[in-house]
Formats: sequence, C-alpha cells, structure tokens
Amino acid sequence: MVNKSIAALLALAFAAAGASAATVNFDQNGSGVKDITNTTTGIEIPKVTVPATKDASSLPEWTLMVFENGKNNLEPYAIKNFKQMENVGSSDKLNIVVEMGRYKNDNTNGAWTGCRRYLVQKSNSADMTSPVLQTIPQCDMGDYNHAIDFGKWAMSNYPAKHYMFILWNHGAGWVKSASKNLPPNPATDMAKPVLRGISYDDETNNHIDTPQMAKILQALGHVDVYGSDACLMQMAEVDTEIKPYVDYIVGSEETEPGDGYTYDDFLNRALQSDLTPSAFAKAAVDSYGDHYVSINDTTATQSYLASSSVDKFNTLVTNFAQAVMDNNDKSAATTARSNAQKYAYDNNKDLYDFVSQTVSNSSNQAVQTAGNNLMQYISGTLILDNRSSANSHGIAIYVPNSSYDSNYNELAFAKATNWPTFVQWLLNGSSSGGNSNY
Repeated sequence: MVNKSIAALLALAFAAAGASAATVNFDQNGSGVKDITNTTTGIEIPKVTVPATKDASSLPEWTLMVFENGKNNLEPYAIKNFKQMENVGSSDKLNIVVEMGRYKNDNTNGAWTGCRRYLVQKSNSADMTSPVLQTIPQCDMGDYNHAIDFGKWAMSNYPAKHYMFILWNHGAGWVKSASKNLPPNPATDMAKPVLRGISYDDETNNHIDTPQMAKILQALGHVDVYGSDACLMQMAEVDTEIKPYVDYIVGSEETEPGDGYTYDDFLNRALQSDLTPSAFAKAAVDSYGDHYVSINDTTATQSYLASSSVDKFNTLVTNFAQAVMDNNDKSAATTARSNAQKYAYDNNKDLYDFVSQTVSNSSNQAVQTAGNNLMQYISGTLILDNRSSANSHGIAIYVPNSSYDSNYNELAFAKATNWPTFVQWLLNGSSSGGNSNY
C-alpha cells in the first residue's frame, strides 16, 4: 500500500543527512522558488461565476479549500478523493474548492497534467465531471506562494462564514529546508540531505516546509480549521508554528494510507453537525478513524486540537523537561526514549507515552508532578478528539535517538520551550543548548 509518507524511502538515508542539513537558513530567499502570484503567463482564466451575497448572513457556512498535490505517486488517490468530494458536492451550506495537480502517473480522466481549479459539483459519475474554472499548465505545488495564491483565489471567489484549508500530499513532519532537492533515493543517492515537510512536487523537486506552512495561513488572514491530509504532521513543532493563524488543527502522528481522508463520509458528517469549527474538525477525525477501523487498519492515527491551548501546553512541556534535567533523571528519560511509541521516523515519539514512561521510571516527586500535569493537559484540554491505537495520544514530538539536527533551533516550538536543550542533554549530558548535527 502506498502511504502518504516518504518514510520508506528515507529510512536508509536518514543517517547520511548531516552535513548539508546543518547549513540550512530558515529565512533564505534564494531557493529558486518562484512567486506565481506575480507570474500569471500561461494561466487560462475562464469567467468565474461568483455567488451573489447581500450580506454576511447570506454566505454559505463553509468553504473547504483542498490543495490536492497529485504531482507524484499519489495521483490516483487524488482522483479517488476528488470523486469522494463529488459524491457530496457544493451546496448552499458548503463550497468545496479544489486545486488538483497531476504529473504523469495516471492515464484516466483525460490524462491531463499541470493544475486545475474546481468548484466541486455533485456527481455520481465514475469520472471527474466538475467544471474546470482555471487551468494552470505550469504549476509548482511545492511552492508555498502557489498555495497562497490558491487560497486567496478560493476565499475571494467563494466566500463563507468559515474556512478549512487542507494540504493534501506526502508529509514528513517538522523539518524545513530552503533546498529544492527532494528526499534522496537511498538506492541511488546517499549524499543529499533528508528533507522533511509537506506537498512534494515531483516535477519541480520542491516542497513546502514547516515555517512556510505558517506563511500560507498567515497570508490567508484567518482559517478556522487546518488539516494535513498527509503523514506525520500532528507534531508539537508543526502545531506551534501554525497556531497563531488557525483555530483548530487536524493531523496524524503516524503515516497515512494512500486513501487519506474519506471525504464523502467526512463532509456528510460535517453537514449533519452544528457546523461549528470544532464540529467540522471532529468530523474529519471521526470519519478517518471509523474508515480505518472498518478495514482493520490498527496503525492509523488522527486527532485535532485547539490552537488556543498550545501556549499553556508549551509551558508544561518546558516544566517537565526542566524537572527531569534539574533532578538529573536521565536514566528514566533515556529508557522512555527507547521504549515510547514511535512512528515512521524513530525520532518522532508520542509525547504522552514518552512522558508516561519517564514518570513510571522515575522516583523523583518533581518529575512525577510535572509529568502528570503535562499528561493531564494533553488528554484533558489540548487534544479534543483522538482516534488511534492505545499508545498514540494525539500529538508527537521530536526526541532524537543518537544525534541532534541544529535546524530544529529555528522552529517556533524550539524558541518557545527548552526542548532543544533537553533532547541534547539526553544525548550528550550537557544542558548548555550547544548543537550537534546529523
């Protein structure tokens, strides 16, 4: 089964990532990324019929915006998910707006390539039948500027009371890089750095990194719900980066199967709810969880959280890490690091399980108190719905096993907490915050 993850390709190459990754500049502008908002040559723009609205009260309740990057081996699944959206279709309550990119992996539905934008219409046909509103022959779906352009276009042409934005594609967790090189193929190239992020475009060899995710949401102004229909994205590091610009965050700790979200079930549930942002996010999580339970996939994870809880969460993370360091309880934490629930990347651990095992291994009252406070907050406040196996509690975190990626220091989470100091202390015994690299 194809997963919405590059983890299998990267597993052998992970240890070889070091020297190049260490030189990444998170604010570098010379990455070769083009700003398509200023380059419209080649874009065919048929007339778009904008729904007439007299005032805000007459707007549809929701506009769902799906940036569906099928420019890779997930192209058949992009078409499958699009057809699920057509099973529901747009209505007076819901606009379903999609940009789909295709490359060369699927010969159905006209075998077109490039990007097309749609207002999805209800259809029971086996083929895609929604009218094409825009055709963009040359498109880079690994360019965050292109995602911004799509989101602004969707919000301008199909306004609503609430918005959900989904990045659909491969996902690989928190790491950002300015390089356009895709992750290496371990069979042929062990020298390139392992790069993580989301929305990998095989044609341009570009992808969207974690800080760029925040730039997308910031540029759109306000998004009620953000979803990663992609692997490995529900991490403390990703959530802290994007939390200023969104109310609720949906994602998976583990890899997602190629099917990803079941959009017909998700949207039907959402439309039958009270249509609040929290209910919309919950519909995404529960439809995902029920689908994979029905096919006996016991590894699938999906959760959502409120961004308003992230600051307090980060404080409790800092308190826990500091208690472990202050009391030199390294043995308890390193044992937990070895045994805690991990995901496609071994360095990604379920935070609750890691804390729980540290507390169980410790005899120190301060460590136990700080750990219990953090666990209670995760399960009682931060995570609003979690569908997963017993040891996955809704949010993952970076706990490296053997070496530290200094690019981590540039993330908002690293600046808001003492986690970089803590994980390095576990690795080398120093709490000075000095860097070591892959």
